[in-house]
Amino acid sequence: MTTFQSQKSGSCRCGEVTILASGAAILTMACHCKGCQRMTGSAFSLSEMFLGTDFEVVTGDPVPGGMKSIPAHFVCPQCASWMFTRVQTPMGELVNVRATMFDTPEPAPPYIETCTLEKLAWVNTGAKHSYDRFPASEDFVALLAAFKNHPQ
Repeated sequence: MTTFQSQKSGSCRCGEVTILASGAAILTMACHCKGCQRMTGSAFSLSEMFLGTDFEVVTGDPVPGGMKSIPAHFVCPQCASWMFTRVQTPMGELVNVRATMFDTPEPAPPYIETCTLEKLAWVNTGAKHSYDRFPASEDFVALLAAFKNHPQ
């Protein structure tokens, strides 16, 4: 069974924006899309997903960044660290927090990887599930249940 801290705090690079996630992550992922590669300056973005009700900005006022569209990416207004993405779903709001924004990002190996059609050839995340694009919405609930019961 996947076990994560029940409360995780974190901040942007400069510390202007601090965050708190309560409850367990409902999914961990790596996204290989070109947008994530460009926003992170890396081969992929690494995220922990939380229910919107389990996530809060404690201090600071993050601003829209990235494409400034749906889904809504948020960055620190001072250091421009890409901190999290808010996504509206039939399940309610979900928040993908860049795992490295947490003070203790481990354990957060990606359970899924998305947009593998854009993946750099040398990357191997070890994710249990890979998707050319994103998981089909009808498969998402089953994926969340499988993650919850997945041994690390």
